[in-house]
Amino acid sequence: MLKTKNHFVLLLFFIWSGCVDEAIKLPKARMFPKVVYPEKNMTAFDTSLCNFTFRLPDYCNIVRDSFIFDGKPSHPCWFDIQISALNASIHCSYYTITKSKTLSGLINDAFYIAGKHNIKANYRKESIIDTPQGIKGVLFDIEGPVASPVQFYLTDEKNHFFRGGLYFNSKVNPDSTAPMLTFIKTDIDSLISSFKWK
Repeated sequence: MLKTKNHFVLLLFFIWSGCVDEAIKLPKARMFPKVVYPEKNMTAFDTSLCNFTFRLPDYCNIVRDSFIFDGKPSHPCWFDIQISALNASIHCSYYTITKSKTLSGLINDAFYIAGKHNIKANYRKESIIDTPQGIKGVLFDIEGPVASPVQFYLTDEKNHFFRGGLYFNSKVNPDSTAPMLTFIKTDIDSLISSFKWK
């Protein structure tokens, strides 16, 4: 009798422990990854190899291209502005406007490269650039899961043509990169507004 009573109590204990309310587990709320943004101390980009100067933050590193695909760059002033703290780069190229590299051809190339992102883009905004220093061009803001969310070109419409494109060095996720993109856009705006031909 005592043995049956112990089994009954044990059975009630297991039933009771199985019925205790546990907190309902909910998925974690979506949030941006924690990013430590570097301090913005502006410095001048200036080199004897390039026909231009501009301002950029001192946390950026300039890495000159030594080869493109199977050959050398078209101009010695092709480089990347690396933003290591945010795992991003701005690929920059420069052309002298000539009979073979015409202004209209270079502009068409810039629109073609920006247009390659239309397949994945949700929206593309084109802003005209016209600075007091006589710099003209177009800024492409491309929204969506694209490889390059910001591209631009700058020219004096006679001799010089400069193109830049922002790339994150990771899988494209617009939700995760949105705060970093906003931060880097101010650097790109500063580059454009301070850009001068020599």
